[in-house]
Amino acid sequence: MIDPPARPLVLWLLPVIAYLIGSIPFGYLIVLVSGRGDIRKRGSGNIGATNVARVSGILPGVMTLALDGAKGYFAVWLAGRATDASIRWMTLAALLALAGHVWPVWLRFRGGRGVATGAGVFLPICWQAVAAAIVVWILVVVFWRYVSLGSISAAAALPLLMYLLYAPGHAPPLVLSAGVSLAMIIVISRHRANIVRLLEGSEPQIYIGRARR
Repeated sequence: MIDPPARPLVLWLLPVIAYLIGSIPFGYLIVLVSGRGDIRKRGSGNIGATNVARVSGILPGVMTLALDGAKGYFAVWLAGRATDASIRWMTLAALLALAGHVWPVWLRFRGGRGVATGAGVFLPICWQAVAAAIVVWILVVVFWRYVSLGSISAAAALPLLMYLLYAPGHAPPLVLSAGVSLAMIIVISRHRANIVRLLEGSEPQIYIGRARR
């Protein structure tokens, strides 16, 4: 058992731990181990699941997606376990884990866009909101065939979904609303280049189940 005087120190280590967990560059490691070199020099240069799938195939892409989400989940779950599910500490851990993925210390602060990790960090807080955001992502991708537009739409929808679903009939804690909104800004800002290409009409689409005409 942690002695009471030591507990504050342990608590303040949680954001550091969350950041380091979020910093684990699974996409980079998976591509490196597969013998395809530095993912940052291939495709879009991003370490996320979409670029990993483009460079190394569907299975490595799915593995990256799952592990990026899992590390976010674990960082926030750990904070919840250590603080008796304090929403303040869990929200702080969520933001730090997301920051770790986006700006990983191991890769000179050049990380991913934060979509999978962003979903993972809010799963322990309100899985219903995350599930609804995933539905938004699926619908946008199916109808418009832009992965980036789906990610931007899901990120933009998450604060409202969290507000509606965290405690139906009651407003969520202000710290959570602020944290989700900040996470949304981080994820969308990481899609700046995609937004420019979407506006120019040059963003690549995906085609599932039928050939492109």
